[in-house]
Amino acid sequence: MDLGIKDKLALVTGASMGIGAACAMSLAREGCDVVLVARSLDRLRSTAQRIAEETGRHALPMAADLSQPSEVDRVAGDWAKADILVNNAGAIPAGQLEEVDDPRWRAAWDLKVFGYINLMRRFYPAMRGRGGVICNVIGAAAQMRNPEYACGVAGNAALTALTLSLGSESPKYGVRVVGVSPGPVLTERLKMLESVERGNSRPFGRPATPEEVADTVSFLVSPRAGYVSGAVLMVDGGLSARAQA
Repeated sequence: MDLGIKDKLALVTGASMGIGAACAMSLAREGCDVVLVARSLDRLRSTAQRIAEETGRHALPMAADLSQPSEVDRVAGDWAKADILVNNAGAIPAGQLEEVDDPRWRAAWDLKVFGYINLMRRFYPAMRGRGGVICNVIGAAAQMRNPEYACGVAGNAALTALTLSLGSESPKYGVRVVGVSPGPVLTERLKMLESVERGNSRPFGRPATPEEVADTVSFLVSPRAGYVSGAVLMVDGGLSARAQA
């Protein structure tokens, strides 16, 4: 299936590894040029080189700490012309409410929650009128509501609600805002959250692959999903549906 995004410019955050790197590769394979943003320039360069070699598309690494509003301004100032924004940067620590102290809670939210919010604040107005798509990679914690992941439950719930809210208005400006919420994904981060996930039986007997999440993102940001906005798609093998049954 031709997704119709050839020659589009996509900016992907958290793109040095895991889901973010897979999203950048998937979009490049569909013909996008990609800007890869994360804190580690060395990892970004390695990922960008691999994408360029395998797809022939332009892949530009850009080191930035998106927990800092000034860094968000720098990224947006250089790349507000992007057709596609994929928000993916951020890692929220596991732990019950009393186990995640204030500095760790705020640091996690500064990068993921406020990082997403601040980028949307800058890219959404730039896209209005000319069109564009914002896709937030959020996480199934908002639906699973595991008390052993309190910080992530609250953060993902906030981003889910904002995605639905902004995406309900954005079509009148020619913009779509969507989200993807993965369950367990086979990344380095899964090891950190093993204690949270251990009680859940895995659908299909395995976690998702980063590529399965990334290909879902590529479809959602394409014209093939052109009537989808204000929606968050669960990519969790049915875990959240089971939890809510």
